[in-house]
Amino acid sequence: MSDVIELIQTHFDRLSKSEKKVADAILASPETAIHTSIASMAVLANVSEPTVNRFCRSIQCKGFPDFKLRLAQSLASHGSFVRREISPQDDMGTVVEKVIHSTISSLQELEKQIDHHALRQSVDILTSAKRIHFYGLGASGPVAQDALNKFFRLGVPVDASTDYLMQKMTAAMATPDTAFVVISYTGRTQPLIEVAAEAAMNGGKVIALTTPGSPLSEVATVTVGAPSRENTDLFTPMVSRMLHLTLIDILMTGVTLAKGDTVEENFRKVKSALSSTRRTI
Repeated sequence: MSDVIELIQTHFDRLSKSEKKVADAILASPETAIHTSIASMAVLANVSEPTVNRFCRSIQCKGFPDFKLRLAQSLASHGSFVRREISPQDDMGTVVEKVIHSTISSLQELEKQIDHHALRQSVDILTSAKRIHFYGLGASGPVAQDALNKFFRLGVPVDASTDYLMQKMTAAMATPDTAFVVISYTGRTQPLIEVAAEAAMNGGKVIALTTPGSPLSEVATVTVGAPSRENTDLFTPMVSRMLHLTLIDILMTGVTLAKGDTVEENFRKVKSALSSTRRTI
């Protein structure tokens, strides 16, 4: 039986506008939804009772009673780590709770849903690449910079670009032994879609850290998806960036293991170079 919380999050974009109201109300306070009637849920979500029933069927439940039973089972499985949206009315204590619990919940989902075949394919591409480019714009830019900070230790030329024109130029110079890691939570950022398509057209291998099935995913060689749903129209992405940073760590670890002893000396040199910058106790 599928986890009903994951079903809500997976099907969210396919729900109708009124069904999304029900989903938002449930994710905001899933503990409340377990103990409420269908009439109360309709009032809470500001929709009709038939809409609540349609929402239940849209996420593969037989009806509201079946949904509540499966929601209770989901909460028992997830513990208290359920993703809940931040609202303008939240006090600081609630913000702390929601952000931390949302991050934990999303990382747990990533562990369960990540495509291991896509990861292995991505590691193979990065391991054999003669040059690696990381692309990000906006909130994804710092993730690209973090990737540069890690991957340069592999001993291959690596760069991180958050400038669209530079991305265009380097994508035009793509070769079959060049890897491009394009980072976008939504996968709908048009400039990133364009440079990814350009790099692929010129023979580069494009790894997309993005939402599976997104426009960016469609032009990539391989997609490593992050199962996160955030309201990026209102708030700066928090959980999605954490997931992308985690994926970068996973890829870096995979490539390090694949290269074996050949990168150990690089790590030793970097650590030695930094030793003089740290104050001794």
